[in-house]
Amino acid sequence: MTALPSLLAPPAIRLLVWIGLLILAALAVHVVARLLSKGPPGIFLLAARRLDRPLSFLVPVGVARLSEGLLPTSQSILAPLNHGLLLLLIALSGWGVVGLFDAWRDFATAKHPLDIKDNLRARALHTQLQIIRRTFVILVGLVTAAAMLMTFPAVRVLGATLFASAGVAGLILGLSARPLIVNLIAGIQIALTEPIRLDDVVIVEGEWGWIEEIRATYVVVRIWDLRRLIVPLSYFIEQPFQNWTRNQADLLGHLYVYADYTLPVQALREELLRLLGETPLWDGKVATLQVTEATPQGIQLRALMSARHSSDSWNLRCLIREQLIAFLQCRYPQCLPHTRLDWIPRTSGNPPTPGSQGGGSGS
Repeated sequence: MTALPSLLAPPAIRLLVWIGLLILAALAVHVVARLLSKGPPGIFLLAARRLDRPLSFLVPVGVARLSEGLLPTSQSILAPLNHGLLLLLIALSGWGVVGLFDAWRDFATAKHPLDIKDNLRARALHTQLQIIRRTFVILVGLVTAAAMLMTFPAVRVLGATLFASAGVAGLILGLSARPLIVNLIAGIQIALTEPIRLDDVVIVEGEWGWIEEIRATYVVVRIWDLRRLIVPLSYFIEQPFQNWTRNQADLLGHLYVYADYTLPVQALREELLRLLGETPLWDGKVATLQVTEATPQGIQLRALMSARHSSDSWNLRCLIREQLIAFLQCRYPQCLPHTRLDWIPRTSGNPPTPGSQGGGSGS
């Protein structure tokens, strides 16, 4: 019977109330998140998904700091606890701010999917938001870390000392962080001017591929043979490169066919139109065949054809090249490229005999 009065003593009751408040705060966050997740799709649903985990820690920590006076302990223990809870609040607040940005980004990109044929606008939007998000996360991380450090008195004194000598310190910091700063600024320029976007078809350093990822300081280019080319962000601001899908995804593909002068060009032109009409790779816009070169050995013909995007353009050119060669082999084999050798006999005197060549009389 002596244990019951000690259990109901005010310190024990305050501790139980403090623990109960933390549990109620965590349950309240969980219930609200579940209710929002069952609602109609929209910004609130996306915010509930992105903020579920940060708020599950942030709200209980905030309640714990506000109600820390209920704890039955001495001031020597409350002071470190209060400081630790403040550090957690600052860190979790930064996490929550990033979650809010991610919810807004999800809402903005949900209406512009990438898995469509004409995804130029969607790629531009996704690229801008991805670069802005990475820059935003870095800035929030720096501000959060600075706010956490400023809660220590010694760091505040050190910060004032560094601020007084900001000239030398700023110069050293600027020189050491120059590559990072240059690439961050390049990322902002790329987001605003859009020289590249996600899934753009580019030729960089002689390699043909797609823009796969745009990181905070570098870009990942997926080469056609599945290699990955890692390029600094500043490269796309300072160096020339080819972007095949800068303004639109459709492309003009070309191929060359070589033939003899005796080829009836109109017949090959009609065959090209027939072949293009039978394949879904052609978008029906451009189809031409022209003689672009005439040499002593034969003629060069260039076929132009349009496709919806770079992958279709490549496959279309390979298909039409193969079928045009097969057409020449079947219908006009004599018109394939070949080398002529004409024998012109002498007009006076006796024709040379094999034994008389080279000045010898033969044996």
